[in-house]
Amino acid sequence: MPEQRGREYHRERLMDAIREEIGAILEGELADPRIGLATVSEVKLSQDGKSAHIFVQTGEQTEEEDEQTLKGLGSARNYIRHELAYRLGLRMAPDLHFVLDRSQQYVGRIDELLSRAEKKKKKKNTGT
Repeated sequence: MPEQRGREYHRERLMDAIREEIGAILEGELADPRIGLATVSEVKLSQDGKSAHIFVQTGEQTEEEDEQTLKGLGSARNYIRHELAYRLGLRMAPDLHFVLDRSQQYVGRIDELLSRAEKKKKKKNTGT
């Protein structure tokens, strides 16, 4: 049982380290013009540690710019993987899969819908 706790703690620390290092790489080391303003919001590491899903939030507003950023990150995947292995001292860096993180858009939409429902409720209560 303690071994399991230790593995989970190691995975969490590794995910945090990967998030920080990829964030640093995105900030200043990639020269691809397709990659716009992008920040790493979360990293999900598989149980075996061989693959990682990197959730990226973009500053762009259009779908086309978001897709271009993903394509640029996809083409820089091997460089980022190599840098991770070097910086973190990993024998085998996980295979990276970049995914757009749309949670902020969802939060905004949910807030909008809740405020509409609240307005309707107030209107209904004052009307009767």
